[in-house]
Order: sequence, then structure tokens, then C-alpha cells
Amino acid sequence: MINKKINRIMIAGTNSGCGKTTVTCAILKALKNRGLKVAAFKCGPDYIDPMFHSEIIETNSRNIDLFLCGERQARYLFAKNSENTDVSVVEGVMGFYDGVGGNTGENSSWDISNKLGIPAVLVVNCKGASVSVAAMIKGYLDFDKNRIEAVVLNNVSKHMYKMYKETIENRLGIRVAGYMPFEPEAVIGSRHLGLVTAKEIGSLKQKTELLAAIAEETIDLDLLLDIANNAEHFDYEKIEVEQISDVRIAVAKDRAFCFYYQDSLELLEKMGAKLIYFSPTEDIRLTEDVDGLILGGGYPELYLEKLSKNAGMINSIRAAWREGMPIYAECGGFMYLGKSINSYAMTHIIEPGFEMTEKLQNFGYVTLTAKDNTMLLEHGESATAHEFHYSKNDSDSGSLTARKASGKTWETGYCKENVFALYPHIHFWGNIQMAARFIKKCEEYKK
Repeated sequence: MINKKINRIMIAGTNSGCGKTTVTCAILKALKNRGLKVAAFKCGPDYIDPMFHSEIIETNSRNIDLFLCGERQARYLFAKNSENTDVSVVEGVMGFYDGVGGNTGENSSWDISNKLGIPAVLVVNCKGASVSVAAMIKGYLDFDKNRIEAVVLNNVSKHMYKMYKETIENRLGIRVAGYMPFEPEAVIGSRHLGLVTAKEIGSLKQKTELLAAIAEETIDLDLLLDIANNAEHFDYEKIEVEQISDVRIAVAKDRAFCFYYQDSLELLEKMGAKLIYFSPTEDIRLTEDVDGLILGGGYPELYLEKLSKNAGMINSIRAAWREGMPIYAECGGFMYLGKSINSYAMTHIIEPGFEMTEKLQNFGYVTLTAKDNTMLLEHGESATAHEFHYSKNDSDSGSLTARKASGKTWETGYCKENVFALYPHIHFWGNIQMAARFIKKCEEYKK
């Protein structure tokens, strides 16, 4: 067991939409502008918030997920990714106590804060309330044992802040670390999976610079750094990974396919793989001499015409599939392997077509169990995953059974021969054997 000092703090919230992403981005940019080396993390499975973090701090943000990875792996990854930094800033997920599902707080911001010893700052949206804000904060402080050290008030004007601060500190004894006023020039748009991606906002740099300037005036950054610096020492176990093969794996990465856990990609590299990034919308064929293919999630539905008209790439992927190249695809990548999306022709490696809907289909953490032997899971073996999508396909069967904590089950995925494709997203650090098997399959194909 290794014990080390990691300066760390969590920016959590009372609920989704309270402003924690805005506050987190403001703090990240302000700290970076001060010349600090900052590591950024996001609680839970979300892909989009880490993209914003990454753009701001100019290095990869990471996910902390106890369900997808397990606590041992999550602790190791947090320590590894916090090395050689001045402070680690962790953005929470949903409401502070909201966990995997049902009435459990498992894998919530509260759970991660407690288990990883991360002091928390609670972001509270004060719009439409005054003294009642103190009552709400008291509920969060008293609900369960927690590490909340301060609060930041969102949607508060400068002339009202003094009243809020005095009321909260006098009644509750909790420190108020500042406020964020509403600033229309810094608003970030959203779509069905949450925020729009960072790459889609041409004015992101200006927006985050504005947020940072506001934070320097309205948030006590020195107090936040003091809270982070006083976090308890951190224990973790170093995890060694077998180096398997120097296979070359093509990874789709562009605006249509951009949902990846950076730690998962780096795990493949740690096992010896060389990742070759390409764009299914822009490149006309797969790079030669690749031994495997990964198609991540994203927003292929926004680029249907470009994907459908790129016959060179479609034919290249189909040829690789026919030759037996191992293919791993998640969500948007799964859709791209189908016959069509909204009647636009895709690679047609999988027979069903996909349609976008206005309704969220399946959502939440699941445990996947293989119904038969597949490329990455043998019959009866399980993997942790997270599912979130608005599309559906016209198949009522699947290679895997997905089960939620509530007991609800459904069939998903197409996992036959050299293809392992599914809606749910998998973190390879929580399912290391799957990553190892994929590389071994690529090695077999290479030979």
C-alpha cells in the first residue's frame, strides 16, 4: 500500500442543473491562469464534462467511477493521474447523494468523496429563494456523514451575496466560499446527452476566460486551495498490467465518435498496443497494417450524410470485417455498424437498422452477462457498464443480458465471431480481462 499527499477538492452540487459544471470550469481556468498545474476529474460515467475540463487545462480530464472500475482501480487511477500536479479538482455528478439507482448512494458524489477522502464544496442554485437556501444546505449537511467543507452560491447578485453569506454562516457554521452571478455571455448550450461538446463551441476560450475572471472576483480561491491542501493523505495500491503485444489498433476519433475513457485507451497502450486514430467522416479508408478496430460512442446522428457518403471508409471497414479483424464498438459505433441510421446507409455489418427517437431508451448502470461465448466475454461472464441513448434498433434480441440494480433486464448487443458491439459503454479498467482479450484477438489476426 502506498501513502502519499494529494491536494484535492470536489465541486459537487445539490442537483443536476445547479451550475456545478460552470463553477468547476471557472475554478479550473482561474487556477490554471494562476500558473498552477491542475488535474481534473469527473465523478461518474459522463464523457462531455471531461471534454470541457480537458480544453480548459490543456491536458486530459479523467473519470472516477466506483461502479464501472471498482474502488481499488479507481483509487490507483486517481493517484496516478494526480502525479506531478498542484491540485486535483473533481467535478461531482447529479445531486450530491444520488447514486447508482433506487435508494442507494453508491457511486454518488457523496460516496466518492467519502471513500477517496475528497473534501467537497457544495454548489447551490439560489434562484427564486433567500433564507430557504440555508434550510436546503442544512438538509445536505445533516442527511448523512459527509465531507462538505464549504458552499458556493450560484445565480446570486453582488448586492444580495452579503445577506446569503451572513445567513448561512451564522445559522449553519459552514463556510461560504463565494458566489457566481448569472452571466449570459458565458452560457454553454446543451442537447440530448447533456452539454454540447467542447469542440463545437468556437467561443469556448472566451467564455472560460470570462468565467475565470468572474471567479477571481467572486470565489475565494485561496480558501478552496486551503481546503484541498488539508485533505488527508491518500492510500492506494499500484496495479501492474501485463504487456501483451504491440498490435496496431485503429480508433475512430472525430466529432462523430468522441466518447472514450482516456484511461481505457491508455490501458490498451500499457498492454503494448499502438493506437492509430482516424476519422470515419473525413478519411477515405482505414490505415494499412492495423490489427483491430475500435468505434466509440458519440453523435453519428449529426453526421449521417457525411458518414453515409463516405463509401471508401464503409468499404474499407467491411473488408476488414470480412477478413476477420476484431471490431469493438460502443453506442454510436454500434449504430455505425448497422444497416442504417434514420434510413442513411451505414456499414451494414449488423443487420438491424437504427432510428433516433425523442425518448431516452435505456439509461443507467448495468451489469452485462454473456448469453453465449463471445470475443471478449465467455458464456455466463459479466461486465460492468453504463447505457444512455435515444436511438433504438429494430432487433428484439441481443448477445448480452443487461441488468439494472432495480432488477430490470433487457437484451442488448451484437457479439458474434470477430465483432463485439453494444449500446452500453464499458470502462476497461473495471474489466481488464476484456481489454487483454481484445489485444490477444488482434494479435491472432495479425499473425
